[in-house]
Amino acid sequence: MSVHSQAGSERPVTTLTFRARKSARQRVVIVTAYDAASARLVDEAGVDAILVGDSMGMTVLGFDSTLPVTMDDIARATGAVVRGTKRALVIADMPFLSFQVSPEDALRNAGRLMAEAGAGAVKLEGGATVAPTVRCLTEAGIPVMGHLGLTPQSVHQLGGFRVQARKAAAAEMLLEDCHALEDAGAFAVVLECIPAELATLATGRLAMSTIGIGAGNGCDGEVQVFHDLLGLGGDFTPRHARHYAEMGAGITEAVARYSADVRDGVFPGEEQTVHMEPDALDEVSAWSAKHDPLRRGER
Repeated sequence: MSVHSQAGSERPVTTLTFRARKSARQRVVIVTAYDAASARLVDEAGVDAILVGDSMGMTVLGFDSTLPVTMDDIARATGAVVRGTKRALVIADMPFLSFQVSPEDALRNAGRLMAEAGAGAVKLEGGATVAPTVRCLTEAGIPVMGHLGLTPQSVHQLGGFRVQARKAAAAEMLLEDCHALEDAGAFAVVLECIPAELATLATGRLAMSTIGIGAGNGCDGEVQVFHDLLGLGGDFTPRHARHYAEMGAGITEAVARYSADVRDGVFPGEEQTVHMEPDALDEVSAWSAKHDPLRRGER
């Protein structure tokens, strides 16, 4: 079944949809969004889920990593995305230090994203070390998506944004982490920037859905960043991304034409203009002339 054929369905996507798609060998499509306008556009395109990623730190807020993103940032963006979405499952990222301190702290923050912002699930980074936290959340009724491989919140520990689990030992550890997350109740896991062979192996061994990004095409689904898909990220394009449109160049050209029209006095034109009734204009003109500060000295 194609994405386009699913777009006409008004039935909301849930975590159960992920399980059903895996059983039917139908891939899941996820795109990031950070505001109501972009959420509406991708929802109408028929994506299955929208990730309100802490990637907003780099794509929207101008930071060089995801670390400065706060709970307030994610909560406000998630609420906006929910308001722009009718069908897709909205998954909210848990930002740096919102879940690492303690399971209780994680539960409080995840609960806020669900109750206050309206998210349908949350995503957090890490494997076996965060499994107790994942279990705490899922037992409280909060659906959790995991995230392994290149975990951006650990970028300094990883030595930069680089492919992970190339060696056997690291690959085996990643598989163990996958099982730990699944045993803790996660419904899916993002596998970022790992070898395709490892992602395919994990997909075959897990009951939960695997969502790839820079992990080949053997996963149960794919997630990509809105700005990367549409050419809004400037000159840099990640290896795992593809531009499906060059909206950045188009936007720059459109704003340049608008600027030229304003400077040349041709915008706004008559179509963008409203006028006063003639009698009202005469009355206001007379009042203005009477109260003109430059003429008060003449009276």
